[in-house]
Amino acid sequence: MRHQAFCLLIAAGLAIGATAAFADDDVKAGEAVFKRTCAVCHSVEAGKNKIGPSLAGVVGRKAGSIEGFKYSDAMKNSGVTWSNETLDKYLTDPKTFVAGNRMTFAGVKKAEDRKALIDYLDTVK
Repeated sequence: MRHQAFCLLIAAGLAIGATAAFADDDVKAGEAVFKRTCAVCHSVEAGKNKIGPSLAGVVGRKAGSIEGFKYSDAMKNSGVTWSNETLDKYLTDPKTFVAGNRMTFAGVKKAEDRKALIDYLDTVK
């Protein structure tokens, strides 16, 4: 009985470690997607806006709310709070999700790239 319990604990520990490794891989993949698709216009450094606003702390933030950044009226008045779900919808088709926003970006078409990107953005505070 003790041997079975010990084996279960080992298996659970390995599963948790594997999950953490997959999560780390998703974040690394998301950072690569960010660099390829977003970094030209956005920073992940708090307070450092570029052409677009900083994306540091974006998950949980109200759209159009960084003080001092000039957002479109559409973004300021969208009523969106950025979550994994709203980011996924926005990144799929920015012009449709917030009609009238100024971001000239076609979106991230591959679902796995969007997921990885959102996982990455969820880590930048």
